[in-house]
Amino acid sequence: MTTAPPVLWQFRFSHFNEKARWALDWKGIAHVRRSLLPGFHIPRVLWMTGQKSVPVLVLDRETIHDSTRIIERLERLRPEPALYPADAAARRRALALEDFFDEELGPHLRRALFHELLPETEFAAAAFTTGYGPGTRRLYRVLFPAIRVVMNADMKINAASAARSQEKVRAALDRLEAELQPSGYLVGDRFSVADLTAAALLAPVVFPPEFPYAPPGPLPAPVARWRDSLASRPACRWAAEMYRRHRGRSAEIAA
Repeated sequence: MTTAPPVLWQFRFSHFNEKARWALDWKGIAHVRRSLLPGFHIPRVLWMTGQKSVPVLVLDRETIHDSTRIIERLERLRPEPALYPADAAARRRALALEDFFDEELGPHLRRALFHELLPETEFAAAAFTTGYGPGTRRLYRVLFPAIRVVMNADMKINAASAARSQEKVRAALDRLEAELQPSGYLVGDRFSVADLTAAALLAPVVFPPEFPYAPPGPLPAPVARWRDSLASRPACRWAAEMYRRHRGRSAEIAA
């Protein structure tokens, strides 16, 4: 009896979705990716999981949402190559750092970025509809002003919250730089879930060539200025190096 491959429901450009994609690719787990449109994804994801966030991984008859839970499940499914250190103390440290970056970097980087990105209607709508046909892209562009209002309200994006989030991002980068070991990794002397998480969540700043989806064109000036304010940090250069060393080959397969 043939088992269906895992299916990852995703946004192409989301850094939390990139975290799950990278884990699947790192472990060489052949999988199907089904991309959703921000805003229009809600009914399907609510039906599957009772909540509205992606990534969602469907593995056999199991539906798993949240990138951290997905990686935990993949570690059990395919322990090697490992993302969790074998040593118990090192594993606790790696998981604690994963949690820190999930809470203190990911959401704040997204809010600070979207404060600059969402007003740029043409670029944002094009980025969110990469891979879709021209009809879908045109319709999404027309509807994007209303979608933007919903996204701003849902993620509590305004000038004051974006400024606070920018400070949170800088504090998280300080922590990352302080935690780096002589090996160049966050835990011990090898790549782990801590490194994958931090690097994936920094992808919107780094724009590494290994990221699986290219932006639709040059960054709008406000987004470029925001990116440039962070890109020279050692943490961002480190993230680019993690992509270069470890992003590897895609394990995506056709549906």
